[in-house]
Amino acid sequence: MALHVRGVVLPDDEVRDLWLVGDRVTYTPVPGAETIADGGYVLPGLVDAHCHIGIAPGGAPIGSLDEARRLATIDRDAGVLAIRDAGSPYPYPELADEPELPRLARAGRHVAPPRRYLRDIGVEVPATEVAATVAEQARAGSGWVKLVGDWIERDAGDLAPAWDADTMAEAVKTAHAAGARMAVHTFSESAVDIMVRAGVDSVEHGTGLSLDLIDEMARRGTALVPTMINIQTFGSIAERAAEKFPGYAAHMLALRDGFPEVVRSAYEAGVPIYLGTDAGGGIAHGLAATEMLLLHEQAGMSPVDVLRAASWGARDWLGFPGLVEGGLADLVVYDSDPRADLRVVRDPRRIVLRGRVVR
Repeated sequence: MALHVRGVVLPDDEVRDLWLVGDRVTYTPVPGAETIADGGYVLPGLVDAHCHIGIAPGGAPIGSLDEARRLATIDRDAGVLAIRDAGSPYPYPELADEPELPRLARAGRHVAPPRRYLRDIGVEVPATEVAATVAEQARAGSGWVKLVGDWIERDAGDLAPAWDADTMAEAVKTAHAAGARMAVHTFSESAVDIMVRAGVDSVEHGTGLSLDLIDEMARRGTALVPTMINIQTFGSIAERAAEKFPGYAAHMLALRDGFPEVVRSAYEAGVPIYLGTDAGGGIAHGLAATEMLLLHEQAGMSPVDVLRAASWGARDWLGFPGLVEGGLADLVVYDSDPRADLRVVRDPRRIVLRGRVVR
């Protein structure tokens, strides 16, 4: 049965009637359609562009498809109707078309340096095997590869690039040759510099970004997914590491404290910014609204630009069309204007995924 929605449709800011026929949007009236929302503010479904439904709470790989479904459902019920899974140790391509789950853009497993990353999460390889592993993980995903660009180097007692600069640059070329885009995890100043100049497609976290590098990202159109919720955990990371690695602990605290200004500078420079919570492991699912508010309150993004980062802009970036003629039938409806008070994103009145009413 066709569904009918009427309200102020963003980003166009016009009162419109939408009809949802199966999994598609049309502006052509459908006789007999059921009206499920009349009034309010209608957005294309939200996106979590850095999420891990393949990692269980606590940090171990999930053990079943049912666990992935459960985690994805938590996000869906918060209005997140599309997810970019930025690396999963558990393969689940069969979930991509499940009607009750958010749409998925997937990386394969993280490509990581040996004995320097989270146990059992990534494929850990030396420099000589990085390119081949990137090609393999490009085939395992659906358009994305995730590279771990840095982590603590215990001998140095601080963050350091995962491999040499040439190896990391070649990894980007390999991903592109395989038809995939590359996302890179970076905390440090050195690794993010290598990867941005190598042409990576998105920087995840990006705490080490300099003003010069931000300008380079803006010039290239390189995306930033700040995961501000994740960066708030740096205090606990530093506390655990302080006795054994005091330099690393101090570095992490400095990166945390300077990060809101980094994101603000990227925003003001015109870097494309998209919302990601880093849910999975130590970050709970369902926190997209919290991340949206942090982008506004800490980084100074305007409410409309936060909405773009979490909704129509992110959907365009990932290839999930919004509420246009023939677009995908994913939407959220809010009682009041989220541009006037962003806090309303915590409580959508209606959630519709793939033309089906979730709430």
